[in-house]
Amino acid sequence: MTSTSGPFDLVIRGGRIVDPASGRDGTGDIAVTAGKIAAVGTVAGEGRREIDAGGLVVTPGFIDLHAHGQTVAADRMQAFDGVTTTLELEAGVLPVALWYENQARKGRVLNYGTAANWVFARIAAMIGAEPEADLAFMGRNSNDKRWIENVASDAEVKEILTRLRQGLDEGAIGIGILNAYAPGAGVKEMTSVCQLAAERAVPTYTHVAYASNVDPRSSVEAYIRLVGYAGASGAHMHICHFNSTSLQDVEQASRLIAKAQAQGLNITVEAYPYGTGSTVLGATFFADPQFKERTGGTYEAIEMVDTGRTFHNREELLAAQAQDPGSLVLWHFLDVEANPRHRDLLDVSILHPGGAIASDAMPWTNPDGSVYDGDAWPLPEGTSSHPRSSGTFTRFLRQYVRERAMLPLIDGIAKCTLIPAEILGPSTPAMRSKGRLAVGADADIAVFDWDSLTDRAEFKAMNRAAEGMRHVIVNGEAVITDGALVREARPGKPVRRPVKGA
Repeated sequence: MTSTSGPFDLVIRGGRIVDPASGRDGTGDIAVTAGKIAAVGTVAGEGRREIDAGGLVVTPGFIDLHAHGQTVAADRMQAFDGVTTTLELEAGVLPVALWYENQARKGRVLNYGTAANWVFARIAAMIGAEPEADLAFMGRNSNDKRWIENVASDAEVKEILTRLRQGLDEGAIGIGILNAYAPGAGVKEMTSVCQLAAERAVPTYTHVAYASNVDPRSSVEAYIRLVGYAGASGAHMHICHFNSTSLQDVEQASRLIAKAQAQGLNITVEAYPYGTGSTVLGATFFADPQFKERTGGTYEAIEMVDTGRTFHNREELLAAQAQDPGSLVLWHFLDVEANPRHRDLLDVSILHPGGAIASDAMPWTNPDGSVYDGDAWPLPEGTSSHPRSSGTFTRFLRQYVRERAMLPLIDGIAKCTLIPAEILGPSTPAMRSKGRLAVGADADIAVFDWDSLTDRAEFKAMNRAAEGMRHVIVNGEAVITDGALVREARPGKPVRRPVKGA
């Protein structure tokens, strides 16, 4: 296509355009006007601003289905990882409308969105705490075990569903199901939640009930349950962090899910390219008396983010949980650097056909453990999170595509762009114009140096931004220019399903 009209707001000239939606992989130009892509191909018309992309790769901006940071600081780190849309789906929040209002008020660098949080609804129904539009609400209520361990009564299930319906009416992008954090939930309750998702034609995003290599309550049992929910309810079941919940049974888990998908069940998966997870210290599965046997790991594999402390036995862990259950911890469940077998297991989850890359990015915290929500750049010395909060997508592309050549570039880009967009597209109209470089699509664009693209964050230095992103455009506005952050940029827009009655 040749375009001679103009002037355009922006023209990106002479880059290697890689667009999985169209199959395009070749040199060309992209024109942008009013936050939308106006032309792709040869653009003769001038741009008010122009980028010389010669020798650079131009792709859709990356879409992260699973990001808990949801602050300006988190957005900036993810922008250097090529992310233009960052979504809180595994957990979500309640109240949903208040959360969107809060994000709009403070301004966001990247596009943002949330699911309705099943755990928050459960906390409200079972212990009477009114939800706050903040993920830390769960940690603040984790000392009351009723919502974690108990089966909900019929009346409580009714209230849970009412609150989830309200969240969906307020525009939530589906239902986040942190099943592992409330393993006491009964199958009848979970079936009702999935039936609600099917009724509203929205996905569920599930942290499956168990992460264990042994029965009963194994990861395999958890996946079989999820397959059953999909088949019995007709709901779209999306599996979060397929790597960390499968542990060393990921090969069997992958075969089970592939079989269910082949039979037509609407099940999708995501994974991140690390053998270390992150969660809150109070997570119920750490307290399991058989934690070591179930996971094949040790208590030393649990490391507090703010202090670096690890644990020697269950008693130490339980005492710390009682004192500060909301503290963030790292869980080193696979040693992918030293153990080739562990690397092979991680590969299975990352390369599952049709699976998305998603970061599970954690909030950035101060040395005292509080969430950092400031405006400093670079992030202040001592702020920490998890390397995946800085480098998930660049690490995946560097390792799996450039260095190990396990995927062609266009297929690797698809896992970061088109696949997550298509997971959400049927239920969320706003996602149908993301993850692709086409006329009329949102101008969310990443322009990077393929040879130097790399993650830099390490567990001893987590707040190092990734390198190689030369330009990152969100809704037509630059957030990174010539490799440098545009500090004042706040072009992020809400990704939200239509609000009932609006």
